[in-house]
Amino acid sequence: MRAGEVKRSTGLRRPRIRQIECTPQAGRLPELRAPDLGALPGRRLRAMLMAGVEALECRRVLERGGINLVSEVLRGQGEFVEYEHYPKDDVYDSETGAQYYYHAHRGGAGEHGHFHTFLRWPRQAPDGSSPADPAMEMKTDEAGSVTHIIAVSMDSYGWPIGLFATNHWVCGGAWLAADEVIALLPRFRIDHAYPSWPVNRWISAMLILFRPHIEALLLHRDQVIARWAHLHPGTDVLEDRELDITGSLPISVEALVQELRALAGTGRLM
Repeated sequence: MRAGEVKRSTGLRRPRIRQIECTPQAGRLPELRAPDLGALPGRRLRAMLMAGVEALECRRVLERGGINLVSEVLRGQGEFVEYEHYPKDDVYDSETGAQYYYHAHRGGAGEHGHFHTFLRWPRQAPDGSSPADPAMEMKTDEAGSVTHIIAVSMDSYGWPIGLFATNHWVCGGAWLAADEVIALLPRFRIDHAYPSWPVNRWISAMLILFRPHIEALLLHRDQVIARWAHLHPGTDVLEDRELDITGSLPISVEALVQELRALAGTGRLM
């Protein structure tokens, strides 16, 4: 088996995710549009540009060693098996609550696999008081206080090509409304070196660089969920296997950085 090739495992406990595109059909589902960067304040654009430079730098240092983001996170993990998490126990920062793993199961559309990103948040602060951030007091379930944020699609060269949002059943955890997840986004940061310092820096930068896209996907996700519930009365929409991916956006780190630099040249980042 070649490096990075996916072995189809047997006896999978989770259902195979169907590739259903949630695009508008005769006005039935909400339309998803890429964000308008021109409407963002300069401080956010500056933060995005800095994150984009960071993401490109992480790619550069890995490529100098003949590796990429995906091969780096798979390094030393053994055979690459469909649905398995890489690394095996996920990557988790106990101080920030940020968490991610890489896996593959969809195929097609040029995707090798994807990173799933999450945030864990305490119901109480260590001193027993309520957290300062109201969003951190929100709903939890038996799976624990972990919330899925977004997934990042990667190509066979180990570089990001898209973002997508999912229905609740796909990753489970605590379901939060879009505005509650958005309130948590600034907390996402993996600030340690396991399993790879460049990969951790890169994925932390990605959630800053593409934050407007993530926000758009999350808000659209809730619109799709609401519309799906209206179209399928009596269905538990959050557990409906007919609805998996609520929306996706193609991305290019290089193109976005170029656009941000162009805006900087016009003084928009001041």
